[in-house]
Amino acid sequence: MSTMSYADDSQRRRLLLVLFLGVLMGALDIAIVGPALPAIRDGFAASDRSIAWVFSIYVLFNLIGTLFMSKLSDRMGRRPVYLFDIVFFAVGSLVVALAPDFALVLVGRAVQGFSAGGLWPVASAVIGESFPVEKRGRSLGLIGAVWGVAFLLGPPIGGLLLMLNWRWLFIVNIPLAIVVFALSASALPKTKPAEPRPFDFPGMITLAIILAALAFGINHIDSADFPRTLISTSVLPFLLVAVAGLPVLIHLERRATDPVLRLQLFRNRQIVLASLLSLAAGFSEGSLVFVPALTVAVFAVSTSAASFLLLGPVLAVAIFSPVWGRLLDRTGSRTVIALGVLFLIFGLLVAGYLGRSFAAYICGGIGIGLGISALLGAPIRYVMLHEAPKEFRTVAQGLITVFTSIGQITSGALVGALAASFGGGATGYLFSYRIVGYFFILFLFVTAGLKSRSAEAKSVAAAEIKVTERE
Repeated sequence: MSTMSYADDSQRRRLLLVLFLGVLMGALDIAIVGPALPAIRDGFAASDRSIAWVFSIYVLFNLIGTLFMSKLSDRMGRRPVYLFDIVFFAVGSLVVALAPDFALVLVGRAVQGFSAGGLWPVASAVIGESFPVEKRGRSLGLIGAVWGVAFLLGPPIGGLLLMLNWRWLFIVNIPLAIVVFALSASALPKTKPAEPRPFDFPGMITLAIILAALAFGINHIDSADFPRTLISTSVLPFLLVAVAGLPVLIHLERRATDPVLRLQLFRNRQIVLASLLSLAAGFSEGSLVFVPALTVAVFAVSTSAASFLLLGPVLAVAIFSPVWGRLLDRTGSRTVIALGVLFLIFGLLVAGYLGRSFAAYICGGIGIGLGISALLGAPIRYVMLHEAPKEFRTVAQGLITVFTSIGQITSGALVGALAASFGGGATGYLFSYRIVGYFFILFLFVTAGLKSRSAEAKSVAAAEIKVTERE
Protein backbone atom coordinates (compact mmCIF):
# COMPACT_ATOMS: atom_id res chain seq x y z
CA MET A 1 0.00 0.00 0.00
CA SER A 2 1.37 3.39 -0.99
CA THR A 3 2.06 5.93 1.70
CA MET A 4 1.55 8.84 -0.66
CA SER A 5 -1.22 11.36 0.05
CA TYR A 6 -3.92 11.59 -2.63
CA ALA A 7 -7.01 13.74 -3.06
CA ASP A 8 -10.17 12.57 -1.29
CA ASP A 9 -13.27 11.40 -3.18
CA SER A 10 -14.96 14.81 -3.43
CA GLN A 11 -11.73 16.45 -4.62
CA ARG A 12 -11.22 13.72 -7.20
CA ARG A 13 -14.75 14.20 -8.56
CA ARG A 14 -14.14 17.94 -8.94
CA LEU A 15 -10.79 17.27 -10.55
CA LEU A 16 -12.29 14.84 -13.06
CA LEU A 17 -14.99 17.39 -13.99
CA VAL A 18 -12.37 20.11 -14.53
CA LEU A 19 -10.08 17.86 -16.57
CA PHE A 20 -12.99 16.46 -18.60
CA LEU A 21 -14.31 19.93 -19.48
CA GLY A 22 -10.84 21.24 -20.38
CA VAL A 23 -10.00 18.36 -22.70
CA LEU A 24 -13.54 18.45 -24.14
CA MET A 25 -13.10 22.14 -24.97
CA GLY A 26 -10.01 21.37 -27.06
CA ALA A 27 -11.50 18.25 -28.67
CA LEU A 28 -14.74 20.00 -29.64
CA ASP A 29 -12.84 22.54 -31.68
CA ILE A 30 -11.60 19.75 -33.92
CA ALA A 31 -15.02 18.11 -34.26
CA ILE A 32 -17.13 21.28 -34.47
CA VAL A 33 -15.23 23.07 -37.23
CA GLY A 34 -16.17 20.63 -40.04
CA PRO A 35 -19.67 22.01 -40.67
CA ALA A 36 -18.30 25.57 -40.66
CA LEU A 37 -15.67 25.10 -43.38
CA PRO A 38 -17.97 25.83 -46.38
CA ALA A 39 -19.30 28.99 -44.66
CA ILE A 40 -15.77 30.21 -43.81
CA ARG A 41 -14.63 29.44 -47.37
CA ASP A 42 -17.51 31.39 -48.91
CA GLY A 43 -17.18 34.26 -46.42
CA PHE A 44 -13.55 34.89 -47.36
CA ALA A 45 -13.67 33.60 -50.96
CA ALA A 46 -10.98 31.04 -50.08
CA SER A 47 -10.06 28.05 -52.23
CA ASP A 48 -10.82 24.46 -51.23
CA ARG A 49 -7.11 23.75 -50.69
CA SER A 50 -6.55 26.80 -48.51
CA ILE A 51 -9.70 26.22 -46.41
CA ALA A 52 -8.33 22.81 -45.42
CA TRP A 53 -5.69 24.69 -43.40
CA VAL A 54 -8.39 25.78 -40.93
CA PHE A 55 -8.25 22.17 -39.73
CA SER A 56 -4.63 21.34 -40.58
CA ILE A 57 -3.05 24.35 -38.85
CA TYR A 58 -4.91 23.50 -35.64
CA VAL A 59 -3.58 19.93 -35.73
CA LEU A 60 -0.05 21.05 -36.60
CA PHE A 61 0.22 23.63 -33.81
CA ASN A 62 -1.48 21.24 -31.42
CA LEU A 63 1.31 18.78 -32.18
CA ILE A 64 4.01 21.40 -31.52
CA GLY A 65 2.21 22.79 -28.47
CA THR A 66 1.88 19.34 -26.92
CA LEU A 67 5.61 18.93 -26.33
CA PHE A 68 6.17 22.58 -25.46
CA MET A 69 3.35 22.69 -22.90
CA SER A 70 4.29 19.27 -21.55
CA LYS A 71 7.81 20.47 -20.93
CA LEU A 72 6.55 23.70 -19.39
CA SER A 73 4.25 21.73 -17.08
CA ASP A 74 7.11 19.61 -15.74
CA ARG A 75 9.15 22.80 -15.15
CA MET A 76 6.50 25.19 -13.77
CA GLY A 77 3.83 22.90 -12.31
CA ARG A 78 0.53 21.58 -13.65
CA ARG A 79 -1.92 24.27 -12.55
CA PRO A 80 -0.27 27.41 -14.05
CA VAL A 81 0.24 25.70 -17.43
CA TYR A 82 -3.33 24.35 -17.51
CA LEU A 83 -4.70 27.83 -16.68
CA PHE A 84 -2.38 29.41 -19.27
CA ASP A 85 -3.67 26.98 -21.92
CA ILE A 86 -7.30 27.79 -21.12
CA VAL A 87 -6.72 31.57 -21.32
CA PHE A 88 -4.87 31.40 -24.62
CA PHE A 89 -7.41 28.98 -26.08
CA ALA A 90 -10.04 31.65 -25.39
CA VAL A 91 -7.78 34.32 -26.95
CA GLY A 92 -7.36 32.19 -30.07
CA SER A 93 -11.13 31.66 -30.26
CA LEU A 94 -11.71 35.40 -30.02
CA VAL A 95 -9.19 36.09 -32.80
CA VAL A 96 -11.01 33.65 -35.11
CA ALA A 97 -14.45 35.01 -34.19
CA LEU A 98 -13.44 38.62 -34.92
CA ALA A 99 -11.09 37.92 -37.85
CA PRO A 100 -11.57 40.45 -40.69
CA ASP A 101 -9.63 38.26 -43.15
CA PHE A 102 -8.71 34.62 -43.71
CA ALA A 103 -5.09 35.06 -42.58
CA LEU A 104 -6.23 36.01 -39.07
CA VAL A 105 -8.56 33.00 -38.98
CA LEU A 106 -5.49 30.82 -39.45
CA VAL A 107 -3.56 32.77 -36.78
CA GLY A 108 -6.39 32.24 -34.30
CA ARG A 109 -6.62 28.53 -35.13
CA ALA A 110 -2.86 28.21 -34.62
CA VAL A 111 -3.15 29.83 -31.17
CA GLN A 112 -6.07 27.52 -30.32
CA GLY A 113 -4.17 24.40 -31.38
CA PHE A 114 -0.95 25.41 -29.64
CA SER A 115 -2.67 26.12 -26.30
CA ALA A 116 -4.90 23.03 -26.50
CA GLY A 117 -1.75 20.92 -26.89
CA GLY A 118 -1.12 20.88 -23.14
CA LEU A 119 -4.61 19.96 -21.94
CA TRP A 120 -4.47 16.16 -22.42
CA PRO A 121 -0.88 15.61 -21.17
CA VAL A 122 -1.41 17.80 -18.10
CA ALA A 123 -4.74 16.09 -17.34
CA SER A 124 -3.06 12.67 -17.48
CA ALA A 125 -0.19 13.80 -15.23
CA VAL A 126 -2.62 15.29 -12.68
CA ILE A 127 -4.49 11.97 -12.53
CA GLY A 128 -1.19 10.17 -11.87
CA GLU A 129 -0.40 12.51 -8.99
CA SER A 130 -3.87 12.89 -7.45
CA PHE A 131 -5.44 9.43 -7.82
CA PRO A 132 -4.39 6.16 -6.18
CA VAL A 133 -3.09 3.44 -8.50
CA GLU A 134 -6.27 1.37 -8.32
CA LYS A 135 -8.39 4.28 -9.65
CA ARG A 136 -6.14 5.68 -12.35
CA GLY A 137 -7.35 3.40 -15.14
CA ARG A 138 -11.02 4.29 -14.82
CA SER A 139 -10.17 7.99 -14.44
CA LEU A 140 -8.04 8.00 -17.59
CA GLY A 141 -10.85 6.07 -19.30
CA LEU A 142 -13.37 8.78 -18.49
CA ILE A 143 -11.05 11.46 -19.89
CA GLY A 144 -10.45 9.25 -22.95
CA ALA A 145 -14.21 9.17 -23.61
CA VAL A 146 -13.99 12.92 -24.35
CA TRP A 147 -13.05 12.26 -27.98
CA GLY A 148 -16.11 10.13 -28.61
CA VAL A 149 -18.33 12.68 -26.86
CA ALA A 150 -16.75 15.54 -28.85
CA PHE A 151 -17.36 13.84 -32.19
CA LEU A 152 -20.94 13.04 -31.16
CA LEU A 153 -21.74 16.57 -30.00
CA GLY A 154 -19.53 18.54 -32.40
CA PRO A 155 -21.45 18.23 -35.70
CA PRO A 156 -24.96 18.91 -34.27
CA ILE A 157 -23.71 21.82 -32.12
CA GLY A 158 -21.87 23.18 -35.13
CA GLY A 159 -25.00 22.87 -37.27
CA LEU A 160 -27.13 24.75 -34.72
CA LEU A 161 -24.63 27.58 -34.26
CA LEU A 162 -24.24 27.93 -38.03
CA MET A 163 -27.89 28.97 -38.13
CA LEU A 164 -26.70 32.18 -36.41
CA ASN A 165 -23.27 32.67 -37.99
CA TRP A 166 -20.09 30.58 -38.30
CA ARG A 167 -18.34 32.98 -35.89
CA TRP A 168 -20.58 31.74 -33.07
CA LEU A 169 -18.74 28.39 -33.20
CA PHE A 170 -15.76 30.22 -31.74
CA ILE A 171 -17.54 32.82 -29.61
CA VAL A 172 -19.14 30.00 -27.60
CA ASN A 173 -15.66 28.90 -26.45
CA ILE A 174 -15.19 32.08 -24.41
CA PRO A 175 -17.87 31.53 -21.71
CA LEU A 176 -16.89 27.85 -21.60
CA ALA A 177 -13.23 28.84 -21.05
CA ILE A 178 -14.24 31.22 -18.25
CA VAL A 179 -16.11 28.42 -16.46
CA VAL A 180 -13.24 25.94 -16.90
CA PHE A 181 -10.70 28.54 -15.72
CA ALA A 182 -12.70 29.31 -12.57
CA LEU A 183 -13.11 25.63 -11.72
CA SER A 184 -9.47 24.83 -12.50
CA ALA A 185 -8.09 27.66 -10.35
CA SER A 186 -9.69 26.15 -7.25
CA ALA A 187 -9.63 22.42 -8.06
CA LEU A 188 -6.21 21.74 -9.58
CA PRO A 189 -3.55 20.86 -7.00
CA LYS A 190 -0.37 22.87 -6.62
CA THR A 191 2.75 21.00 -7.62
CA LYS A 192 6.32 21.88 -6.88
CA PRO A 193 8.04 23.24 -10.00
CA ALA A 194 11.28 21.66 -11.13
CA GLU A 195 14.60 23.33 -10.47
CA PRO A 196 14.97 26.17 -13.03
CA ARG A 197 17.26 25.36 -15.95
CA PRO A 198 17.90 26.99 -19.34
CA PHE A 199 15.02 26.20 -21.68
CA ASP A 200 15.96 24.06 -24.68
CA PHE A 201 14.95 26.51 -27.41
CA PRO A 202 17.24 24.98 -30.11
CA GLY A 203 15.67 21.56 -29.51
CA MET A 204 12.14 22.97 -29.45
CA ILE A 205 12.63 24.92 -32.69
CA THR A 206 14.25 21.93 -34.45
CA LEU A 207 11.46 19.62 -33.32
CA ALA A 208 8.84 22.12 -34.50
CA ILE A 209 10.50 22.32 -37.93
CA ILE A 210 10.58 18.51 -38.23
CA LEU A 211 6.92 18.13 -37.28
CA ALA A 212 5.80 21.04 -39.48
CA ALA A 213 7.75 19.72 -42.50
CA LEU A 214 6.37 16.21 -42.00
CA ALA A 215 2.77 17.43 -41.66
CA PHE A 216 3.05 19.85 -44.61
CA GLY A 217 4.66 17.27 -46.89
CA ILE A 218 2.21 14.46 -46.11
CA ASN A 219 -0.82 16.78 -46.37
CA HIS A 220 0.21 17.69 -49.92
CA ILE A 221 0.35 14.10 -51.15
CA ASP A 222 -2.44 13.37 -53.63
CA SER A 223 -3.52 9.82 -52.80
CA ALA A 224 -4.96 9.40 -56.31
CA ASP A 225 -1.52 10.08 -57.80
CA PHE A 226 0.75 8.95 -54.97
CA PRO A 227 4.05 8.18 -56.84
CA ARG A 228 4.14 11.45 -58.80
CA THR A 229 3.19 13.76 -55.92
CA LEU A 230 5.58 11.97 -53.55
CA ILE A 231 8.52 13.28 -55.60
CA SER A 232 6.94 16.67 -56.34
CA THR A 233 8.40 19.95 -55.06
CA SER A 234 5.48 20.41 -52.67
CA VAL A 235 6.14 17.09 -50.92
CA LEU A 236 9.63 15.61 -51.28
CA PRO A 237 11.70 18.62 -50.01
CA PHE A 238 9.59 18.80 -46.84
CA LEU A 239 9.88 15.07 -46.16
CA LEU A 240 13.67 15.33 -46.68
CA VAL A 241 13.82 18.23 -44.19
CA ALA A 242 11.94 16.08 -41.64
CA VAL A 243 14.33 13.14 -42.14
CA ALA A 244 17.47 15.32 -42.13
CA GLY A 245 16.31 17.08 -38.98
CA LEU A 246 16.23 13.89 -36.88
CA PRO A 247 20.01 13.47 -36.38
CA VAL A 248 20.28 17.21 -35.71
CA LEU A 249 17.57 16.93 -33.04
CA ILE A 250 19.24 13.92 -31.40
CA HIS A 251 22.57 15.76 -31.31
CA LEU A 252 20.99 18.86 -29.74
CA GLU A 253 19.02 16.88 -27.16
CA ARG A 254 22.09 14.93 -26.04
CA ARG A 255 23.91 18.20 -25.36
CA ALA A 256 21.00 20.13 -23.80
CA THR A 257 20.98 20.74 -20.04
CA ASP A 258 17.22 20.25 -19.88
CA PRO A 259 16.15 18.74 -23.25
CA VAL A 260 12.59 19.19 -24.48
CA LEU A 261 12.62 15.60 -25.76
CA ARG A 262 13.96 13.25 -23.09
CA LEU A 263 15.90 10.66 -25.09
CA GLN A 264 16.52 8.59 -21.95
CA LEU A 265 12.80 7.80 -21.86
CA PHE A 266 13.40 5.61 -24.92
CA ARG A 267 15.81 3.44 -22.96
CA ASN A 268 12.72 2.05 -21.26
CA ARG A 269 11.32 -0.79 -23.39
CA GLN A 270 7.76 -0.21 -22.15
CA ILE A 271 7.87 3.43 -23.25
CA VAL A 272 9.19 2.42 -26.69
CA LEU A 273 6.37 -0.12 -27.06
CA ALA A 274 3.78 2.41 -25.87
CA SER A 275 5.07 4.92 -28.44
CA LEU A 276 4.75 2.34 -31.24
CA LEU A 277 1.22 1.51 -30.11
CA SER A 278 0.37 5.23 -30.05
CA LEU A 279 1.52 5.44 -33.67
CA ALA A 280 -0.73 2.48 -34.48
CA ALA A 281 -3.67 4.04 -32.64
CA GLY A 282 -3.31 7.25 -34.64
CA PHE A 283 -3.03 5.28 -37.87
CA SER A 284 -6.25 3.40 -37.11
CA GLU A 285 -8.08 6.61 -36.21
CA GLY A 286 -6.86 8.32 -39.37
CA SER A 287 -8.16 5.43 -41.49
CA LEU A 288 -11.71 6.33 -40.36
CA VAL A 289 -11.45 9.45 -42.55
CA PHE A 290 -12.19 7.21 -45.54
CA VAL A 291 -15.29 5.54 -44.04
CA PRO A 292 -17.72 8.10 -45.56
CA ALA A 293 -16.07 7.71 -48.99
CA LEU A 294 -16.34 3.92 -48.66
CA THR A 295 -20.00 4.23 -47.69
CA VAL A 296 -20.79 6.46 -50.67
CA ALA A 297 -19.00 4.08 -53.03
CA VAL A 298 -20.56 0.87 -51.68
CA PHE A 299 -24.09 1.91 -50.68
CA ALA A 300 -24.62 4.90 -53.01
CA VAL A 301 -25.81 7.20 -50.21
CA SER A 302 -25.30 10.95 -49.97
CA THR A 303 -22.19 12.39 -48.33
CA SER A 304 -24.23 13.75 -45.40
CA ALA A 305 -25.90 10.37 -44.82
CA ALA A 306 -22.50 8.66 -45.00
CA SER A 307 -21.20 10.87 -42.18
CA PHE A 308 -23.98 9.64 -39.90
CA LEU A 309 -22.78 6.06 -40.42
CA LEU A 310 -19.67 7.03 -38.45
CA LEU A 311 -21.88 7.00 -35.36
CA GLY A 312 -21.11 3.29 -34.80
CA PRO A 313 -17.38 3.69 -34.14
CA VAL A 314 -17.86 7.09 -32.45
CA LEU A 315 -20.43 5.66 -30.01
CA ALA A 316 -18.12 2.72 -29.33
CA VAL A 317 -15.33 5.15 -28.37
CA ALA A 318 -17.63 7.25 -26.15
CA ILE A 319 -19.19 4.27 -24.35
CA PHE A 320 -16.28 1.86 -24.06
CA SER A 321 -13.39 4.18 -23.13
CA PRO A 322 -14.56 4.19 -19.47
CA VAL A 323 -15.20 0.44 -19.64
CA TRP A 324 -11.64 -0.23 -20.80
CA GLY A 325 -10.43 2.04 -18.02
CA ARG A 326 -12.19 -0.02 -15.35
CA LEU A 327 -10.91 -3.26 -16.89
CA LEU A 328 -7.44 -1.74 -16.90
CA ASP A 329 -7.47 -1.43 -13.09
CA ARG A 330 -8.35 -5.13 -12.83
CA THR A 331 -6.32 -6.84 -15.54
CA GLY A 332 -3.44 -4.49 -16.37
CA SER A 333 -2.51 -2.74 -19.59
CA ARG A 334 -1.23 -5.71 -21.63
CA THR A 335 -4.58 -7.52 -21.64
CA VAL A 336 -6.60 -4.43 -22.50
CA ILE A 337 -4.25 -3.26 -25.27
CA ALA A 338 -4.10 -6.75 -26.80
CA LEU A 339 -7.91 -6.93 -26.81
CA GLY A 340 -8.01 -3.50 -28.46
CA VAL A 341 -5.65 -4.61 -31.23
CA LEU A 342 -7.75 -7.77 -31.75
CA PHE A 343 -10.91 -5.69 -32.08
CA LEU A 344 -9.15 -3.45 -34.62
CA ILE A 345 -8.03 -6.45 -36.68
CA PHE A 346 -11.54 -7.92 -36.52
CA GLY A 347 -13.22 -4.65 -37.50
CA LEU A 348 -10.83 -3.84 -40.35
CA LEU A 349 -10.97 -7.34 -41.87
CA VAL A 350 -14.77 -7.58 -41.55
CA ALA A 351 -15.09 -4.17 -43.23
CA GLY A 352 -12.49 -5.13 -45.86
CA TYR A 353 -13.89 -8.54 -46.81
CA LEU A 354 -17.62 -8.21 -46.06
CA GLY A 355 -18.07 -4.45 -46.31
CA ARG A 356 -20.56 -4.68 -49.19
CA SER A 357 -23.06 -6.06 -46.68
CA PHE A 358 -24.59 -3.25 -44.63
CA ALA A 359 -24.80 -5.36 -41.45
CA ALA A 360 -21.15 -6.45 -41.78
CA TYR A 361 -20.13 -2.85 -42.48
CA ILE A 362 -21.80 -1.66 -39.26
CA CYS A 363 -20.29 -4.57 -37.31
CA GLY A 364 -16.82 -3.80 -38.66
CA GLY A 365 -17.17 -0.11 -37.78
CA ILE A 366 -18.12 -0.92 -34.20
CA GLY A 367 -15.13 -3.29 -33.96
CA ILE A 368 -12.82 -0.51 -35.15
CA GLY A 369 -14.34 1.87 -32.60
CA LEU A 370 -13.84 -0.66 -29.79
CA GLY A 371 -10.20 -1.07 -30.79
CA ILE A 372 -9.55 2.67 -31.03
CA SER A 373 -11.15 3.29 -27.62
CA ALA A 374 -8.79 0.71 -26.07
CA LEU A 375 -5.70 2.30 -27.60
CA LEU A 376 -6.44 6.02 -27.69
CA GLY A 377 -8.01 6.19 -24.25
CA ALA A 378 -6.55 5.04 -20.97
CA PRO A 379 -4.28 1.98 -21.54
CA ILE A 380 -1.28 3.50 -23.35
CA ARG A 381 -1.35 6.59 -21.12
CA TYR A 382 -1.50 4.22 -18.14
CA VAL A 383 1.75 2.59 -19.28
CA MET A 384 3.47 5.95 -19.77
CA LEU A 385 2.18 7.26 -16.45
CA HIS A 386 3.81 4.44 -14.51
CA GLU A 387 6.99 3.98 -16.51
CA ALA A 388 8.13 7.62 -16.76
CA PRO A 389 9.78 9.30 -13.75
CA LYS A 390 7.47 11.77 -12.01
CA GLU A 391 9.50 14.78 -13.17
CA PHE A 392 9.01 13.73 -16.82
CA ARG A 393 5.43 12.51 -16.61
CA THR A 394 3.85 15.24 -18.70
CA VAL A 395 6.56 15.02 -21.37
CA ALA A 396 5.93 11.27 -21.57
CA GLN A 397 2.19 11.91 -21.96
CA GLY A 398 2.99 14.42 -24.68
CA LEU A 399 4.91 11.76 -26.59
CA ILE A 400 1.70 9.75 -26.89
CA THR A 401 -0.05 12.70 -28.53
CA VAL A 402 2.87 13.29 -30.90
CA PHE A 403 3.11 9.68 -32.06
CA THR A 404 -0.68 9.46 -32.36
CA SER A 405 -0.75 12.61 -34.51
CA ILE A 406 2.04 11.30 -36.75
CA GLY A 407 0.01 8.10 -37.20
CA GLN A 408 -3.07 10.14 -38.09
CA ILE A 409 -1.44 12.33 -40.72
CA THR A 410 0.43 9.35 -42.22
CA SER A 411 -2.60 7.08 -42.50
CA GLY A 412 -4.57 9.54 -44.61
CA ALA A 413 -1.94 9.51 -47.32
CA LEU A 414 -1.13 5.79 -47.21
CA VAL A 415 -4.70 4.44 -46.99
CA GLY A 416 -5.77 6.78 -49.78
CA ALA A 417 -2.80 5.69 -51.90
CA LEU A 418 -3.62 2.02 -51.35
CA ALA A 419 -7.23 2.59 -52.36
CA ALA A 420 -6.24 4.53 -55.48
CA SER A 421 -3.62 1.92 -56.48
CA PHE A 422 -6.28 -0.79 -56.60
CA GLY A 423 -8.84 0.99 -58.70
CA GLY A 424 -10.35 3.42 -56.22
CA GLY A 425 -14.06 3.30 -55.45
CA ALA A 426 -15.50 0.44 -53.42
CA THR A 427 -12.89 -2.11 -54.54
CA GLY A 428 -9.95 0.11 -53.66
CA TYR A 429 -11.26 1.13 -50.24
CA LEU A 430 -12.20 -2.42 -49.26
CA PHE A 431 -8.75 -3.63 -50.29
CA SER A 432 -7.01 -0.90 -48.27
CA TYR A 433 -8.92 -1.88 -45.13
CA ARG A 434 -7.86 -5.50 -45.57
CA ILE A 435 -4.20 -4.48 -45.87
CA VAL A 436 -4.42 -2.27 -42.78
CA GLY A 437 -6.10 -5.15 -40.90
CA TYR A 438 -3.20 -7.50 -41.71
CA PHE A 439 -0.73 -4.75 -40.79
CA PHE A 440 -2.21 -4.61 -37.28
CA ILE A 441 -1.47 -8.29 -36.72
CA LEU A 442 2.16 -7.16 -36.30
CA PHE A 443 1.10 -5.08 -33.31
CA LEU A 444 -0.13 -8.18 -31.50
CA PHE A 445 3.54 -9.08 -31.19
CA VAL A 446 4.24 -5.60 -29.82
CA THR A 447 1.62 -6.08 -27.08
CA ALA A 448 3.30 -9.34 -26.07
CA GLY A 449 6.31 -7.30 -24.94
CA LEU A 450 4.28 -5.28 -22.43
CA LYS A 451 4.51 -6.17 -18.75
CA SER A 452 2.13 -8.64 -17.17
CA ARG A 453 -0.30 -7.44 -14.51
CA SER A 454 1.92 -8.68 -11.67
CA ALA A 455 5.13 -7.17 -13.13
CA GLU A 456 3.31 -3.91 -13.77
CA ALA A 457 2.05 -3.78 -10.18
CA LYS A 458 5.58 -4.31 -8.85
CA SER A 459 7.06 -1.52 -10.97
CA VAL A 460 4.23 0.83 -10.01
CA ALA A 461 4.79 0.10 -6.30
CA ALA A 462 8.53 0.68 -6.69
CA ALA A 463 7.91 4.01 -8.46
CA GLU A 464 5.50 5.11 -5.72
CA ILE A 465 8.11 4.37 -3.06
CA LYS A 466 10.75 6.42 -4.94
CA VAL A 467 8.38 9.37 -5.22
CA THR A 468 7.51 9.13 -1.52
CA GLU A 469 11.21 9.04 -0.55
CA ARG A 470 11.96 12.13 -2.65
CA GLU A 471 9.04 14.00 -1.12
